[in-house]
Amino acid sequence: MTDSFEVNKANWDERAVLHAASPGYGFPDFAADPAYLSAVVRFDRPRLGDIAGLRAVHLQCHIGTDTVSLARLGASVTGLDFSGAALAQARRLAAVAGVEIDFREANVHDAVEVLGAGRFDLVYTGIGALCWLPSAARWASVVAGLLRPGGRLFIREGHPMLGTLDETTDPAVPRYPYFEHAEPLVFDEPGSYVEVDGELTHTVTHEWAHSLGEIITALLDNGLTLTGFTEHDSVPWNALPGQMAPDEAGEEWRLKESPQRLAASYTLQAVKGG
Repeated sequence: MTDSFEVNKANWDERAVLHAASPGYGFPDFAADPAYLSAVVRFDRPRLGDIAGLRAVHLQCHIGTDTVSLARLGASVTGLDFSGAALAQARRLAAVAGVEIDFREANVHDAVEVLGAGRFDLVYTGIGALCWLPSAARWASVVAGLLRPGGRLFIREGHPMLGTLDETTDPAVPRYPYFEHAEPLVFDEPGSYVEVDGELTHTVTHEWAHSLGEIITALLDNGLTLTGFTEHDSVPWNALPGQMAPDEAGEEWRLKESPQRLAASYTLQAVKGG
């Protein structure tokens, strides 16, 4: 049986250098401006609130732009990812940004074993993470295991409604599952989504859908209480080429016509009971 995590890790190992070189990830901006934050974290600053002094873990942290941003807001941050190549770039970014972050290489399913149970005030997950995991319930159990009683989950993610759409049609139409499925969706795409040219040799990825109901129910089943949920008509990448336009800063993309038709992303917060 093919190990989906190994398939995806090979792909993300190759993406890491391309992403770090991409203007969209802003490595030079982090180096030049000690107050610079990733666009994803800036978008959610009003909802994130004051995190100074919190023990935070960023799951599936990739090359660390959101991780560094959390540290710049005063949190004591651990970043976890399964790609050693991505973490090499994340450590490089943290060094030039002048922040100390404990980066760990591990599968997210092993996070509690690797990092310890009940250690964190904040579990953070950014855009484009959950689609790489087969089970919302198993992910939620990891989140619950990491949080101390009263600790908070904060997640911004692409909306599963957007995930159903076929970006190759105009207008986009539903093609992919909305609800969770046992077997992964298998994609074979030669490049990545950044502005830097580069060919990948490991082009196959395995992905899964998770409905909003499945995600929220999984958190409730693991002892978390929903405290905030906001849906947005924008997403921080050009998810439907030719049909979306960027905002003035070029950081959020929404439909050119009647953007209120599409829930493109969401921000969710939940607190662990105790």
